[in-house]
Amino acid sequence: MIEIKNSYGLHASTLPNKEGLFGEFGGKIGHPELAKALDELETGFHEIINEQDFIAEMKRLRETYVGRPSPIYHAKRLSEHCGGAQIYLKREDLNHTGAHKINHCLGEVLLAKKMGKTKVIAETGAGQHGVALATAAALMGIECEIHMGVVDMKKEHPNVSRMKILGTKLVPVSEGAGTLKEAVDSAFAAYLEDIENSMFAIGSVVGPAPYPEMVGYFQSVIGHEAREQFLNTTGGLPNKVVACVGGGSNAMGMFSGFMDDEGVEKVGVEPAGEGLDTPNHAATMTKGVKGEIQGFKCYVLLDEKGNPAPVHSIASGLDYPGVGPQHSFLKDEKLASYESVTDAECLEAFMALSRMEGIIPALESSHAVAYAMKIAKEMSSDQTILVNLSGRGDKDIDFVLDKVEL
Repeated sequence: MIEIKNSYGLHASTLPNKEGLFGEFGGKIGHPELAKALDELETGFHEIINEQDFIAEMKRLRETYVGRPSPIYHAKRLSEHCGGAQIYLKREDLNHTGAHKINHCLGEVLLAKKMGKTKVIAETGAGQHGVALATAAALMGIECEIHMGVVDMKKEHPNVSRMKILGTKLVPVSEGAGTLKEAVDSAFAAYLEDIENSMFAIGSVVGPAPYPEMVGYFQSVIGHEAREQFLNTTGGLPNKVVACVGGGSNAMGMFSGFMDDEGVEKVGVEPAGEGLDTPNHAATMTKGVKGEIQGFKCYVLLDEKGNPAPVHSIASGLDYPGVGPQHSFLKDEKLASYESVTDAECLEAFMALSRMEGIIPALESSHAVAYAMKIAKEMSSDQTILVNLSGRGDKDIDFVLDKVEL
């Protein structure tokens, strides 16, 4: 277990062992060349997070560049509409670049520069990780290359434009389903071609060690802030803490602050797509099995041949057939529960929050909002739900307008 000298970090129950395992999930890559590079990355990560210069620089950038701490907001009109529990939002959508992804991208690019790398390579689904990494790379004067599925590029055109403006090299990926899994495969292949000069900067708590720990560590700022803020705002802790789960970085960040609080139920919300009784969903924790994907073990959706299955979600950032190993561990240990929300419920929540609170959420975040709206009705008015509003919906506006009648 690593020593953490600053106030943020993963809870002891969600730190990996020396083999990069969270219980039986996770693990280290077997590819010799990649294994060497990732061992160096892990060493660099463990060193840098205890350096006072790094801690001070992250604190400065969070405050003056990202705009942290992001506020807690009581969604009164939405709560009244739903009836029952009071719904609060952790406003990660107000961060610079519009989502939680900037939290780990700043750390990853600072680490790349410390290790003498001249380039960062990554995948993106909804484009928020790509935008955040391109932003951090532009800020720190380092080259950036982003791989994105062609299906997601069409859905998330505003983020494609942002990445181009920020100066990133954008690589369209048309293989397979042309979505997030294929983008990860493509980005890893590019990384192997330039492993000496580049660093792979993964966008969620997925992949082989040290990525789940590293991304989770940088995202834990969300939960630590939220716990303190909620106590200051309400005088108590929320009954439920809710976040969407694709790979699971925003949820892991939120859950991290509440791991010692047994009375706070941690709920991850994944995409049921067109329904769990159809093949068109990405409900990995609900319908998946234990397996391996892209160098690590987790719950995964498999096809009849035992390969990662094609998946579907209206939210590009959630259409991944695997999930972070921390979440797989939390599920088995019953430290968190996992529910699912359909595309239709997601769209309803998107419009409800927009119309009742003047907040246009990302489709990813709308899954968490939809679950909160549904479960609030089953709770009493003196109970509370804290939702991680992980991103704003600018990127989704044109897509949504094609799906709903105004």
